[in-house]
Amino acid sequence: MPSELRTSVHEITIAAPADSVYSLLAHAENWPQLFPPNIYVDHAERGEREERIRVWATAGDTVKHWTSRRVLDPRERRIEFRQEVSTPPVAAMGGTWQIEALPSAGTLVRLGHDFRATDEEGLAWLEDVVDRNSRSELRSLKALAESRDAAADELTCSFEDTVQIKGAAQDVYDFIYDADLWTERLPHVIKVRLDEPAPGLQTLEMDTRAKDGSTHTTKSHRVGLAPHRIAYKQTVLPALITLHTGRWTFTPNADGVAASSQHTFTVAPENIAKVLGADATVRDAIEYVRTALSTNSMATLGIAKAYVEGLAGEGRS
Repeated sequence: MPSELRTSVHEITIAAPADSVYSLLAHAENWPQLFPPNIYVDHAERGEREERIRVWATAGDTVKHWTSRRVLDPRERRIEFRQEVSTPPVAAMGGTWQIEALPSAGTLVRLGHDFRATDEEGLAWLEDVVDRNSRSELRSLKALAESRDAAADELTCSFEDTVQIKGAAQDVYDFIYDADLWTERLPHVIKVRLDEPAPGLQTLEMDTRAKDGSTHTTKSHRVGLAPHRIAYKQTVLPALITLHTGRWTFTPNADGVAASSQHTFTVAPENIAKVLGADATVRDAIEYVRTALSTNSMATLGIAKAYVEGLAGEGRS
């Protein structure tokens, strides 16, 4: 039997304009870069003032998925949200973001929640998750809003590589999704530890070898949306970056499928000298990371192309 309704309110003061803070919250597709718990967000429906979003995010040591309806009011700087499809032990979840301009030119943000658990046993867990995630989200929002300047933007890079493959999108999707086979298929992958708690949801930890011979351990949560997309967010990162999100997309066309690997990453300026040497710059770090990521992505896509086109040649596609 569902627990009784509980409510909570968390707030924070941010030294940034209220309209800028509202904009960060309104664009839900950017949340994986904004909030540490968020892995991937996409729009199921999108209107001028109302939208339905699908969210995958960590909750404690697990990954949860839900669908929420949001009502956006830019004039009042208010966003209401309500989960339509929740994952146990969440029975119901909703709330409000309220952004208020302060006389000091700063902003007060209030994040309110109302929620029920599926049973009393899950209520304590849910209260803890709501508290920890709310505090984490507000801290991240504050840090990002207060650092939105040209210098901060220079630390982040987004790019995409694409390979045309003569085959079916499902076959390319399967090649990328079946990461437990990567040690056999991809020369730069040394070791893989893969957990799949539910279909379409993976936790992937792997050791890879870079072009310069160095090895790195990374851990990612991955969301598979067959047969056209796999999105991920790294939670264990190399020392040179503080953020890495990405997605693999497989788009059918007249010649087969356009397979793309997209990356967004932010470099850690405090570690540049330690990793690349005292004379290295932010631009050097971005180029180094971009080259490493692109090299691995293109290698993976090249091997996927050979594999899938081999299946098509054998009539197995």
